[in-house]
Amino acid sequence: MRTPSYLFIALLIGILIGAGGTLLIGGSTSHDQPLPDREIIFQVSTIDALLESVYDGVLPVSDLSRYGDLGIGTFDSLDGELIMVDGVVYQARADGSVVVAPDDLLVPLAAVTFFDPDITVPDFSTGSFAEFEDYIDGTIRSENLKYAIRIDGVFSEVTVRAPHRQERPYPRLIDALADQYMATHTNISGTAVGFRLPEYVAGLNVPGYHLHFISDNRSVGGHIVDFSLESATVSLDETLTFMMRLPSDGGFIDADLTGDLSDELAFVERPGQE
Repeated sequence: MRTPSYLFIALLIGILIGAGGTLLIGGSTSHDQPLPDREIIFQVSTIDALLESVYDGVLPVSDLSRYGDLGIGTFDSLDGELIMVDGVVYQARADGSVVVAPDDLLVPLAAVTFFDPDITVPDFSTGSFAEFEDYIDGTIRSENLKYAIRIDGVFSEVTVRAPHRQERPYPRLIDALADQYMATHTNISGTAVGFRLPEYVAGLNVPGYHLHFISDNRSVGGHIVDFSLESATVSLDETLTFMMRLPSDGGFIDADLTGDLSDELAFVERPGQE
């Protein structure tokens, strides 16, 4: 006698759960189960959506730790910069302060991963972000692969920015950043985290380098515009798998994401250096 299909499915689910497996249904996982593979970059929404003023959060901070312990992003209504270090999510605000982000604060854009370094460069120094890029480009295995980055050490100088919380109707990102907080700090110990991504991710994320900074005393932080290093350890995690969570409603549904926004992205990433 043939086993009914629904009974077979129930049996399969029981085997997966009993074995500690994670069952994927509709692109989501049980909140009680961690991702089985640490070699994943998990991303919420797209950079072009943010450029087009899609600032409504779709995932709470408490859920990000299921997908990584290092990462960057922003918060609901564009309320500051997100820096995840060692599994803790910090919010760098436009008044210059840094706080631990509340678990229920929503995230409209973020990229996180479990950081397991494959490349380590000790005692590294550099005079600028551009010099850092050139060196790392000569160190990685391929410019077509994705790399998570962590820098720990003394920053001779670091310029950071953070956007003000926006109100509806939301302005486009290039306009929202017109009055952003920006400050330069010298001889400061801290950590920079972020990603080096290939050119083919354009529209989804930032091609090239995108880093956020937080000081060791957790009082200074933000999106890095430029930096120089006195002495630091640079670590890179080559990551081959990419996973994306898209918003299911709100501004994302009607946003026009067909245009080339590369010039605007260059301006908002590093104002004055595009």
